[in-house]
Amino acid sequence: MALTTVPRKVGILGYGRVGQSLVSHLLTQGPELGLELVFVWNRDPGRMAGSVPPTLQLQNLAALGERHPDLVVEVAHPKIIHESGAEILRYANLLVGSPSALADQATERQLLEASHRWGHAVFVARGALWGTEDIARLDEAGGLQSLRVTMATHPDGFRLEGPLATAHSPGPRTVLYEGPVRGLCPLAPRNSNTMAAAALAAPGLGFDRVIGVLVADFSLKDMHVVDVELSGPPGPTGRSFAVHTHRENPTEPGAVTGSATITTFWRSLLGCCHLPSKPGIHLC
Repeated sequence: MALTTVPRKVGILGYGRVGQSLVSHLLTQGPELGLELVFVWNRDPGRMAGSVPPTLQLQNLAALGERHPDLVVEVAHPKIIHESGAEILRYANLLVGSPSALADQATERQLLEASHRWGHAVFVARGALWGTEDIARLDEAGGLQSLRVTMATHPDGFRLEGPLATAHSPGPRTVLYEGPVRGLCPLAPRNSNTMAAAALAAPGLGFDRVIGVLVADFSLKDMHVVDVELSGPPGPTGRSFAVHTHRENPTEPGAVTGSATITTFWRSLLGCCHLPSKPGIHLC
């Protein structure tokens, strides 16, 4: 069944594993869903050669508006949101695939201002975060006291920056970082997106009170493991409400994004198509 709401025209920023999957879905399933792929952009244009039709290749990000997209999907790098997110909102709704970018308060403020100025929505892909709606509901009801997200994988799956880039794993399993998600995002911008999504799902705690834990585990050669632990305030008996989810996401060795998460991005894209273009930041 074709979608009956906008967006109709979709542009993709990034042609890594996630971008390639989205492009494939849009070319094969998009027409019957009422979606049209209008451009694909990548930081290295050569990566698109031979697989993306030349007419769809966007060479200059500044020319994005000329393709008249309804939705622009970023699956490239947080830097794209830092540098161009607010400008993209001038032309279209934006689906952020790198929510770690919003840990930067200036970037979050710029996106919100642009969203309200141009009447376009900022959607944020939930990625590998399990139980997003439950976290959001509990936070909204005032029943969320703590939230901790642990992501463990083989060191080859990390793309680290700053002090973490030179960190060594002395044993088979090493905690590289444990602390507020806001502090982790600049150091692991491509490995902290699940934690950033959790911080956005729980604005009562936010980036400064949601705890992120990044673990290098040499035994996890083909898997990402995400543990989400949350608790509420003590009840009448003194015991606290608590939830612990454990997700094992198969992945190719050395890959940043797990296999199941790639599928989730497509569902997030379709979800945006059913939501109104309401200014603000919305998980999808």
